[in-house]
Amino acid sequence: MTTLGTVGSVAEKPVAGECALARALGRAVSGEVLFDRHSRGRYATDASIYQIEPLGVVVPRDRDDIAATLAVCAEHGAPVLARGGGTSQCGQTVGEAVVVDVSKHLRRVIALDAQARTVVVEPGIVLDQLNARLAPHGLFFPVDVSTASRATIGGMAGNNSCGARSIRYGNMVHNVRAIDALLSSGQAMRFAHAPANPDQIDGADYRELVRAMRALAASEADEIARRVPKLLRRVGGYNIDSISESGHNMAALLVGSEGTLGFFTAIELELQPIPAHKVLGVCRFPSLRAAMAATRDIVALGPDAVELADRTLIDLARARPLYAATVARFFTGDAEAVLLVEFTGEEAQGPRRKLGQLVELMGDLGASGAVEEVLAPGDQKAVWEVRKAGLNIMMSMKGDGKPISFIEDCAVGLDDLADYTDRLTDLFARHGTTGTWYAHASVGCLHVRPVLNMKDAGEVAKMRAIAEEAFAIVREYKGSHSGEHGDGLTRSEFHRAMFGDRLVRVFEAVKDHLDPAGLLNPGKIVRAPKMDDRSLFRYPPGYRAVADSAVLDWSEWGGFLGAVEMCNNNGACRKADAGVMCPSYRATGDERHLTRGRANSLRLALTGQLGPDALAGDDMAETMALCVGCKACRRECPTGVDMARMKIEVLDRRRRRHGLSFRDRLLAWLPRYAPLAARARSPINLAGRARWLRAAIGFAKHRPLPRWAPDPFLETPTAEGKGPGVVLFADTFTTWFEPDNARAARQVLTQAGYRVRVARAAEGGQPLCCGRTFLAAGLVNEARIEARRMLTALQAAVAEGTPVVGLEPACLLTLRDEVPALLPGAEARALAASAQLFEEFLLAEREAGRLDLALKPVAQKRAWVHGHCHQKAFGADGAVRAALDLIPELEVTQIESTCCGMAGSFGHEAEHYAMSLQIGELDLLPAVRALDDDALLVADGISCRQQIRDRAGRESLHAAQVLRAALDPPQPAPNR
Repeated sequence: MTTLGTVGSVAEKPVAGECALARALGRAVSGEVLFDRHSRGRYATDASIYQIEPLGVVVPRDRDDIAATLAVCAEHGAPVLARGGGTSQCGQTVGEAVVVDVSKHLRRVIALDAQARTVVVEPGIVLDQLNARLAPHGLFFPVDVSTASRATIGGMAGNNSCGARSIRYGNMVHNVRAIDALLSSGQAMRFAHAPANPDQIDGADYRELVRAMRALAASEADEIARRVPKLLRRVGGYNIDSISESGHNMAALLVGSEGTLGFFTAIELELQPIPAHKVLGVCRFPSLRAAMAATRDIVALGPDAVELADRTLIDLARARPLYAATVARFFTGDAEAVLLVEFTGEEAQGPRRKLGQLVELMGDLGASGAVEEVLAPGDQKAVWEVRKAGLNIMMSMKGDGKPISFIEDCAVGLDDLADYTDRLTDLFARHGTTGTWYAHASVGCLHVRPVLNMKDAGEVAKMRAIAEEAFAIVREYKGSHSGEHGDGLTRSEFHRAMFGDRLVRVFEAVKDHLDPAGLLNPGKIVRAPKMDDRSLFRYPPGYRAVADSAVLDWSEWGGFLGAVEMCNNNGACRKADAGVMCPSYRATGDERHLTRGRANSLRLALTGQLGPDALAGDDMAETMALCVGCKACRRECPTGVDMARMKIEVLDRRRRRHGLSFRDRLLAWLPRYAPLAARARSPINLAGRARWLRAAIGFAKHRPLPRWAPDPFLETPTAEGKGPGVVLFADTFTTWFEPDNARAARQVLTQAGYRVRVARAAEGGQPLCCGRTFLAAGLVNEARIEARRMLTALQAAVAEGTPVVGLEPACLLTLRDEVPALLPGAEARALAASAQLFEEFLLAEREAGRLDLALKPVAQKRAWVHGHCHQKAFGADGAVRAALDLIPELEVTQIESTCCGMAGSFGHEAEHYAMSLQIGELDLLPAVRALDDDALLVADGISCRQQIRDRAGRESLHAAQVLRAALDPPQPAPNR
């Protein structure tokens, strides 16, 4: 494998398929040039139905790299495709071109004028990151797209994005003041306000361009007035209607051009003050039509946003752990449709008054009591997160049939909205399908997706028929067939029917004037291919699995490939906040180290598109190397892509092909040799202090190895205490390295009145193990043996309904997650249902009114909790805080952090040591160093505790230790 510092760069080694173009780019640019097969595959898709392998990929470091790329590509006649987050719904960011990814490096705020409310940014900056920079100034950029956590400003400008609050703030075209762009010739131009008198314009070429565009617009003024829809939500074609003899903003011509006219290098934006007060009303309706019919009256109240969520979305969201609590609390009843209505104002009484009017209006419409008033900012954010995730939630449907985007964002006037909805529903029914609905109802823009199978030629033909009929209905209502998501490969073909021959020729003239060589993102907006050309699809004819001999159970998804295909490329994993997903991407910024990038590589490998046996190859090993198995994607990916489990499949293939190193064997077989090693703990601990020995084995020489405890947790399994029974599962790490955590838990449970029995194998001897170390090495059969031993030992207790309580999140949660995939069946499911983390058990007992645990204050008054990744992935991190809240006078705060970076053995491995530190420094380690010296630090994961000790010089405790210290009366230390 390559070292971390050089992963993905052409400089590290010759790439497969290297060509003259790649060599020329490698010499010309300082950034990365990626022409290998895996990299091209990762950039072959966006969030649309299409897949087109690019010529190669450039990841520029600066504007000079972009200019150099354009120059080299012009010399070689190679098209260029600008790309930001790669989340386009219509295929704008895929093509047979050199893809230039600006999202890694071109993310600077170039200039901010808070008084004038303007900012100049590079195109790769993400909207949420920009708004975080603006918030201290009381400002924000108001085009709030649902993909704000990964949408780049360059992509938003290229797409003319809109967002939920466009009814108040307008679209991207209304909020962009100027664009600095490079033309395909390499010429730099600043597109900004052009005065009425062209003689006042600096630069002969730019002045000539303005004159040419004005002449073109004037010659077709009547046709523009007749054919361009009079709607806010119209983003199709080029914005030729923005050109005026009396002066206009030339940047508007580039906004929505999808990178076909110029390559953006800097964008000047208009900003808005952050509203001081917001309220939200969740309005429930008995039918979709009723919701659409009410929209016009609701808009008359002056809201900032009116957003639709239908029953399908709500039900799917309820099934996702990340959104379940919010849906249960705010999306109550059995409504078929819900409208989210937001009001804002500088004074609190204004929005509150508007919310009251909304309640009155709903009563007048016969829906008294059908409004859930959401006033707390945190609750409002949670509700909006469900709506923002609408697309991905819809795509969480399992199976080949998916809600497909191709008529998704057509827009019509509010007077026609209810009828349009009914006609689309009837259209879907006639073609034997149904649609999923969510919408920017305030502006008549419906996000509707018919459920179709793009692997089936008949279903593709059905898509074509639905598109033609739906667009005809839209034209009948004088609406827009492209209301937000752009044209790309999906809609460009239909411009002739929408705008007429004359305006299509105008669009072609605009393209030819600015890009005469046709090198910028060809095939989009003008001269487009057929939208249903299956050779351009992600699932082309002949698409099938050729290497799906999975070792885990993926039957829920119809097989391993079906699980991988759950990734729809919408890029929620690209978010960069202090959540968990995806820590390696946050550290590197590389598409390779992203859940989406890994899923694309897996899909291509499983279907033979990366060559024979690609799953076991070196490129796949590098692709998966930095997946730390945090499981964040399992919870945070709206479609539930579980990359940590998928990595096990890759490790299994890799092991079978290449075997294991001595270090990997040492780590994997730890549970088996631990009893012998513990007897020789003194010399082993001494040897583990030798840097040269650690380095020789492949461990990081700067990372101390865990020390074997002198008193392992080998207590008799005989039950202690009285009352209800509990089985205490001490994992391998707790047993041999930190046994006092198990003893603390046992004392707390006993004093709380439970009869605690230690989990032991029925035949005695080897302690029980969850099998995690074997899974981490790809030794699936060995892990299955351990899982079977666990099931056999605990079967009777589980059958009796006895909870199985564990301490180490990675191990206990293996019983809930991987064990049922290793041994599918009723026994494994029963064990999974019985398995609880220590704090989860205490909280469940308290909620059931059974917990009798007397606690007294501890020495510290504040506790800070770092949640283990697997706790977060299973929604169990809140139980730690709640359990510590049982201690009187203790204030408990959660540290907002991603993975600690250790991730089991990951942080011990020499080649990953630097990356483990880089991940830790994202959030956790700086936060820990900032704490007061006397702060109580709690971390349930043994790896987390080591990272904190090694890199922040602080000791942290398992929650069981803290609760034992608070027992009243105190428990004596047990005899060992």
